[in-house]
Amino acid sequence: MLRFLAFLAMAFVWGLTWIAAKWATEASPPVLVAGVRLLFASLFFAGWCGLARVRIRTAKVGRLLAASLLVNTGCYSFLFWGVTHAPTGLAAIVNLSLIPVFSMLIGALYGEETISVRRLAAVALGAAGLALLFSSRDGTASREGAQVGLGLAAVVVATLSYAWGAIVSKPLVREMPPVAVAFWQTLIGGASLVGIAIMIEPVDLAAFAGMFSGRALAGLAFLVLGGSLVGFSVYLWLLREWGAFRAGLYAFVSPIIAVAVGVIWVGESFGVWEGVGMAIMLGATALVVRPEKVSAS
Repeated sequence: MLRFLAFLAMAFVWGLTWIAAKWATEASPPVLVAGVRLLFASLFFAGWCGLARVRIRTAKVGRLLAASLLVNTGCYSFLFWGVTHAPTGLAAIVNLSLIPVFSMLIGALYGEETISVRRLAAVALGAAGLALLFSSRDGTASREGAQVGLGLAAVVVATLSYAWGAIVSKPLVREMPPVAVAFWQTLIGGASLVGIAIMIEPVDLAAFAGMFSGRALAGLAFLVLGGSLVGFSVYLWLLREWGAFRAGLYAFVSPIIAVAVGVIWVGESFGVWEGVGMAIMLGATALVVRPEKVSAS
């Protein structure tokens, strides 16, 4: 019962992070917000490592740098920009349902996954659902419709970057405690994102001040404390208690929460075709994450 409640709490928190990201970017540039969020998270992970006396040194500096740039820098720069232009519910559907699909495809390139007929069907379903979500916005030949399409495209790129980085990170997790990997990845990702923000966004004192005022501050605090610390801690615990398959089922629950919050709380539009697209993409996710049957020899 405790594990089930912990799972629901994690899925609920991660479902709410999408609206929190929207709030956090209301008054400040999105890439800057993403960088500051990760830097704050790295401080908490550093404290966790210190209290638990976790070793944070690694010999695989190049791999750690590459994984950090993919998992955090590449992912969150596109993700936070995308969330500022697309409804949070649609962004959550695209991101969470495509993670298993992209992870499977990239894992196959690295020789860590096998491509079966069922998984090829999952890729086809995912592509069909994604096309449906995009086409549902093409009917509005307006500037807003185009921005939503670009926002969702950015979320797709962010998801691809995250999935690639997760595969690159696997040897690191075998060598180091996961919380130590999280510390380095959030530190490197946060610092690089702030650097990128300074180069491409209007970063000034007003941008930092806006981040720490009103709903933006509430959103940033929830992303750091809820999304990074509580969500990640519960996920690690569930990985140990339940295994990767059952812990990863949040990918079916969190998008529904994100959609409901977006529709009820902030009035985001979500029509019939979006619902069909969500069902198709979650079906693709189910095909990927379901364990393959092992034939008796």
